[in-house]
Amino acid sequence: MHVCVLGAGIVGLATAWQLERRGHQVTVIDRATPGAGASGGNGAQLSYSYVQPLADASIWRQLPKLLLSPSSPLKLRPQLDPLQWRWGLEFLAACNAETSRDTTSQLLALAASSRAEFETMRAELSPDCDFSATGKLVLYSNASSLESARAQLELQRTMGSKQRMVAPHECVAIEPALESYRSQIAGAVYTPSECAADCLKVCAELMGALRARGVRFLLGTDVHGFAHDGARVAAVKSSEGDIKADAFVMALGSASHKLGRALGAYLPVYPLKGYSITVEVDPSPGAAPRVNVTDSARKVVFARIGSRLRVAGMAELVGHDASIPATRIETLAAATRAVFPHASRLEDLHPWTGMRPATPKGLPIIGRLASAPSNMLFNTGHGALGFTLAFGSARRIAEALEPAAALA
Repeated sequence: MHVCVLGAGIVGLATAWQLERRGHQVTVIDRATPGAGASGGNGAQLSYSYVQPLADASIWRQLPKLLLSPSSPLKLRPQLDPLQWRWGLEFLAACNAETSRDTTSQLLALAASSRAEFETMRAELSPDCDFSATGKLVLYSNASSLESARAQLELQRTMGSKQRMVAPHECVAIEPALESYRSQIAGAVYTPSECAADCLKVCAELMGALRARGVRFLLGTDVHGFAHDGARVAAVKSSEGDIKADAFVMALGSASHKLGRALGAYLPVYPLKGYSITVEVDPSPGAAPRVNVTDSARKVVFARIGSRLRVAGMAELVGHDASIPATRIETLAAATRAVFPHASRLEDLHPWTGMRPATPKGLPIIGRLASAPSNMLFNTGHGALGFTLAFGSARRIAEALEPAAALA
């Protein structure tokens, strides 16, 4: 079939890769360059085994501080937007143990598939993307948060994840760059199998490989709507004219809601704005981390990508505001100085912001929706796990199209 993929972020490109490998003719449309949205400056961690959703019962006791503290990593700016209010209420409704447990189970299964497909892609393409597999430490600052982490670890253990609790001195043994921060650590969860890579480089490598294989890219192209043929989508209406195809995949991140609504489908996808900095590291042994680190108290992640350190965090429900306040960037720089004081001179921060497309439960929307045309599939709503889940999600889309391809 001819399949048109809307979106050239990591999710859209992974989808195009899966479809092309199965013999489909593929066209990719995006208004920007590959990875220019939420993919480009993301946290760089590939968290296949530690996927605790944001919507969790523990959020209730954190909520007052998260919403009221000026330095809070979570920020809410109410909008005259029914989606924001509906999303927020659905998110709070999902903050319970049963929903979190079910979401964790589904995310771990999808992440396992995604790990396998990402490794297949790496074996085929050998992309230059600063890939590493050095493991991950999730740090906790007090006994209460550590106990909640223990409960999540035990839950994930029953679902196949291999992790262990480690004491502060073990954290330093695993990652020597944490030595000066040891007194601030109550304990951590260590997952030896976790990875990291530069998502923007992966996007660029995928585009190059796909173009070489005949995939058509229409970049700098705006999508305005759809032309219908009965109950099916016949074409995408774009700034380059009508683009016809047999099937379509919407992988437009936080922009998916608006276009989904044009098709009669409600997509509970809202942007969770995040920030990152990327700095050159001091090459001295023990100065900068090589292991992925997440500081749960600050809700900041650190990932080594080659000779650089990616520092990312925060979640803001502020609509589609793409500005980068200096205070948010300074928060990330201050976190770097506190946790890894010798890692970098922090001379050039390369500030970035991106709109993570999140659903209330934390589960992405993958496949067909009963309310939308049958030849329109959706691959969106991955939140902060877009890079982690992209290749497994893409496989599900390709598998969903196989019966239709057999009939074409």
